[in-house]
Amino acid sequence: MTRALPLIVLILAGAAWGATQPLAKTIVSEGYRHFGILFWQMGLGAAVLGLICVLRGKGMRFGRRDLTLYLVLALIGSVLPGIASYSAAIHLPSGVLSILLSSIPMLAFPIALAFGLERFRWRRLAGLSLGFAGICLLILPEASLPASVPVIWVFIALISSLFYALESNVVARWGLNGLDPVQVLCGASLVGTAITLPLAVVTGQFIDPRGPWGAPDLALIASALVHAAAYVAYVWLVGRAGAVFTVQVSYFVTLFGVTWAMLFLGETYSPYFWAALAVMLAGLALVQPRPKTALVPPLQPDQSEAA
Repeated sequence: MTRALPLIVLILAGAAWGATQPLAKTIVSEGYRHFGILFWQMGLGAAVLGLICVLRGKGMRFGRRDLTLYLVLALIGSVLPGIASYSAAIHLPSGVLSILLSSIPMLAFPIALAFGLERFRWRRLAGLSLGFAGICLLILPEASLPASVPVIWVFIALISSLFYALESNVVARWGLNGLDPVQVLCGASLVGTAITLPLAVVTGQFIDPRGPWGAPDLALIASALVHAAAYVAYVWLVGRAGAVFTVQVSYFVTLFGVTWAMLFLGETYSPYFWAALAVMLAGLALVQPRPKTALVPPLQPDQSEAA
C-alpha cells in the first residue's frame, strides 16, 4: 500500500485538477466574469494555503524579493492566464479546454530553450509538432468545433497555457527565493487577490457573496478548494516520489477533464475531437521527461524536494 499511495494520490490530483474545467464552465454560465472570479478564487485559495502554512509551522515572508516573486507569479500564474481561460470558457466546450491544457508541457519546451534550461532534443520537437497537429484537428475541420464557436477562442485559451508554461520556466530559472511551494502559492494568491479586487469593482465584475447562491457560486468555491487541495497533493508527491513521476499528472488532468465534462455537462464530441485528444496525448508523452527509475523510497519532511 505504501508504494501504491503515490500513484493513488497522482490519480486523485489529476481527477481534481481535471474537474476545474467543467467547474469553470459552470462558473461563467450565468454571467460571472474573470476579475470577479479570480478575486474570490485566489482569496479562498490564500485562506486555505495560509491555514496549511500555520499548521505546518511555516510563516510567510514579505521582503522585497519575496513580494517581487509573489507579484510575478500572481500575474503569469493566475491573473493573466485566468483572464484568458475564463474568457474562453464562455465559448469553448469544457472538453476542448481540457485538451488545450495538455499543451502546457509542449509550450514549455521552446521557452526552456530560450532560457537556456534545456538542450535541443528531436524527441521533444516531435512532441511539440504533434501538439500543433492536435490543435489543427480541433480548429480546421468544419465538423470539429460546434458551428457557433469562433476559432479565435481556441487561441485565446492557448494564451492561458502559454503563461502557465512561462511560469514553470521562470520558477526553474530563478527559483523560489528559499520559500517552499505552498508559501509561494499562498503569497502569490494574496497579491493576486489585492490586484483583482479593484479591477473587479471598477469593471462591475465583483461577485456579491451575500447571495442568493446558485450553481456558479458553489462551483467557484469548489474550484478554489479543489485547486488548493490538488496543489498541496502535487507538492507532497514531488517530495515523496520525485518530479519526474509527478509530472505525469498532466495525462490524468486531460483525461479526467474530458470525462467530467461528458458526465456532468453532457458534452459530446466529434471524431476529430477524439483524434485530437489521441494526438495531443502522444505529443505529451514525447515532451515530458522519461522516468529513469521506479518510485524512490519515502523522504523525510526536511529532505523533500521543491517543486
